[in-house]
Amino acid sequence: TQFATVHCAKVSRDGLVYVCDRSNHRLQVFRTDGTFVKEVFIAPTTGGYGTVGEVAFSPDPQQQFLYVLDGRNAKVWILRRDDLAIVGSFGQGGHQQGGFITAHSMDVDSKGNLYIGETRESYRVQRFKIVNAAKAGRRR
Repeated sequence: TQFATVHCAKVSRDGLVYVCDRSNHRLQVFRTDGTFVKEVFIAPTTGGYGTVGEVAFSPDPQQQFLYVLDGRNAKVWILRRDDLAIVGSFGQGGHQQGGFITAHSMDVDSKGNLYIGETRESYRVQRFKIVNAAKAGRRR
């Protein structure tokens, strides 16, 4: 129940606080008064330094989706924000375009461009256009 490595904290437009607890492989959601709302574990059997390093919100008015940066598995997980269900992912390890070695920071602009910054041996920023998050997030 305790945080291990708090690696990010972001507030959504509706006032919920999303906290990345990287070493515990989880994203926790709170109200601004500190009341716990919900949590999700991302690839919890992954070893090493953890899987939830950064979070960004989709640019639509409701911020329907979350993008969770998993530096350990070189992935971005796409979650529906209302229930934290994983609806997709992308990325792989490597120096090639779309690959990650040390993904560390992430943000989204108003046009839906997702920017991912890497540290250590990569020292680069990559831009991605998320075009099918709504399709991936449709409930079946």
